[in-house]
Amino acid sequence: MIKNIFLLFIANTLFAQTLPKVSTGTLERIENLPSKYVTGRNIDVWLPENYSASKKYAVLYMHDGQMLYDAETTWNKQAWEVDVIMGKLLQENKIQDVIVVGIWNGGVTRHIDYFPQKPFESLPKAQQDSIYNANRSNGQSVFNNGKINSDNYLKFIVKELKPIIDNKYSVYTDKAHTFVAGSSMGGLISLYAICEYPKIFGGAACLSTHWPGIFALEHNPIPDAFFAYLKKHLPNPKGHRIYFDYGTATLDVMYQTLQPKADAIMKSKGFDSTNWMTKKFEGDDHSEKSWSSRFAIPMEFFLRKN
Repeated sequence: MIKNIFLLFIANTLFAQTLPKVSTGTLERIENLPSKYVTGRNIDVWLPENYSASKKYAVLYMHDGQMLYDAETTWNKQAWEVDVIMGKLLQENKIQDVIVVGIWNGGVTRHIDYFPQKPFESLPKAQQDSIYNANRSNGQSVFNNGKINSDNYLKFIVKELKPIIDNKYSVYTDKAHTFVAGSSMGGLISLYAICEYPKIFGGAACLSTHWPGIFALEHNPIPDAFFAYLKKHLPNPKGHRIYFDYGTATLDVMYQTLQPKADAIMKSKGFDSTNWMTKKFEGDDHSEKSWSSRFAIPMEFFLRKN
């Protein structure tokens, strides 16, 4: 995993000027968007074939934006292939018109941007300090010596980025047409986003949600802090949809005992098959290849035509 973080950081530099190639639709970049809340970063916006200002489009905000479209521009030569999947779903008339806003991660700030802040701050200071001292298997700091900043990351999306997208593109601005998605830590921050801003986001797709927060399960108070937060802050099931999934290989092994606890909370809060889905994928690992293979499921769940 440290290799992943290091290469994500390098990717921000190496590919800053490289616009990913897409197989369907077109890609537009907002270069190094500045923010008063987080470090500046690229925003890659995918527009479907025949995008037209005479129509209105739903909006899907996605984290780890440099990993979404083109495997030739990613550190591991894998991508979600969002353009291919969304283009196919649109061509088959399975989903409503939509654009995708790919928000690049900040490289070394990824973990502090994506780690849900309020659950962390609910822990005693001694536990917070212990978590900040957590290392990866090779001894590098999980948080790269930074402080959790996810409340500001969400402010960046809601207060700075969304107004730009709403003004620049022909999109619906209401929560019924605004969604957020990500994997691993990106799954956590997507869930946190819909809980913190239920009037902004109508759906959150959380693939391989990284409930441990760090990379150890033993003596780890983080999952219980997340679950306690969910009990208090899950949005009203009426008007919101949430999707979870996980595999059974590599890092996803850690989620098999944790996701059922989240599912029990979802049920207790009134979510059912009309607005919530959790899926387990035997053999799937923790990779863009796996997430790409099942990405169409939450998209149809959120964007299906009524």
